[in-house]
Amino acid sequence: MKFVEVFLQTLLAFFAILIYTRILGKQQIGQLTFFEYINGITFGSIAAVLATDTAPNQTWMHFLGLTLFAFFTWLAGYAVLVSRPARKLISGEPTVVVHNGKILEENMKKMRYNFDELAMQLRQKNVFDIADVEYAIMEPDGDLSVLLKSQKRPLTPSDLKLSTKYEGVPTELIEDGEILFQNLQQNHLDEKWLIQQLQAQGVQDISQVDYAVLRSNGTLYVNTKEDDIINPVDITDAPESPVKTEKEEQDHP
Repeated sequence: MKFVEVFLQTLLAFFAILIYTRILGKQQIGQLTFFEYINGITFGSIAAVLATDTAPNQTWMHFLGLTLFAFFTWLAGYAVLVSRPARKLISGEPTVVVHNGKILEENMKKMRYNFDELAMQLRQKNVFDIADVEYAIMEPDGDLSVLLKSQKRPLTPSDLKLSTKYEGVPTELIEDGEILFQNLQQNHLDEKWLIQQLQAQGVQDISQVDYAVLRSNGTLYVNTKEDDIINPVDITDAPESPVKTEKEEQDHP
């Protein structure tokens, strides 16, 4: 009986989280501020208690608590959207930590942010010399935005006054052996064209295609489920490579 009760409560918690997180939006998943991070942990903890607590007459109390917490989270999110003071209070503000190559120690102390963390996040932005930084700004979600000094920034075509071709977003046409007909139609293409393009690349069976996308220049990128790699590079310390060589394929098809 307890097993059935836990099963039903877990089912209730699962769908409650699914519905509430969809309502609350993607802030619960990505670009988390400190408040949103703690909020997500608490939300999950309440759902876990709802799923596993088999005390009499407690299921709906836990569900009520989860619902109220979701409502208050939504209310805080709405306040962030419509009120700048609420946004500053709940989400925080960006803070300048480097200005013209100089570290602002007072701002770092307020955030309890140390030099090792700053150096690490700068390296993640491919910056190894703080003197090259015009501005470094700590965002509310903990990410570091870096603006290099103008003489240290990489050259772009616009700097050299060069014209460039438009690059759009590639369109997925095949996923896991299944044709995405809607994407084909949106690009004014048909299945016959797709099969011809696959055959031109030596692919005879669509079911063997793991992933295929249409590039913005009109060419088709195709990745098959069987990778024919003669000398694969293995950077792990595993005793055997997960990709078979051509000889291994012949010996052990």
